[in-house]
Amino acid sequence: MLTLDLALLEREGSLSVEGVIPPDAPLWDECEIRLASPLVAKLQATSAGSGEVAVTGRLTGALANECRRCLKPVDSELDMEVVMVFGDPSEDGDKGGEIHLIPDLERMLELEEAVREELLLNADRFVECDPDCRGLCPRCGINRNDKACDCTLDEHDPRWDALRALNSE
Repeated sequence: MLTLDLALLEREGSLSVEGVIPPDAPLWDECEIRLASPLVAKLQATSAGSGEVAVTGRLTGALANECRRCLKPVDSELDMEVVMVFGDPSEDGDKGGEIHLIPDLERMLELEEAVREELLLNADRFVECDPDCRGLCPRCGINRNDKACDCTLDEHDPRWDALRALNSE
């Protein structure tokens, strides 16, 4: 669990928070992100004054994706920097969701949901197994990296006939 002791942060001014979130954690149940390895978070929290807390750091691990062209499973390395601000958004007006809420009278701040949100917003979900991946045939569905097919894509589409008639006049 990634938790930050707000009382200790207030006394110290800065704290390190490190943790590992496993791929099978309930946190990932209803999202598009799948982890191939545990997510390692190394964060530094700083009291920013006026009740705000700034958390910066790095997330590392591996994501389990599919190639966007051929749907082959691809594990991609994850190494991203995060910057999160926690506070009361009503204090300074709405900043467009840039500030994560610190619940009133909370002594411990849970960081996992904010880390999940940062990962969902910034992780690359459009990966390719190979830059030269030929993908799937749109007609028969065969993986064109493994076999060639005899499908032709030059099929006449009758929806364009009216436009073709105008063009030929």
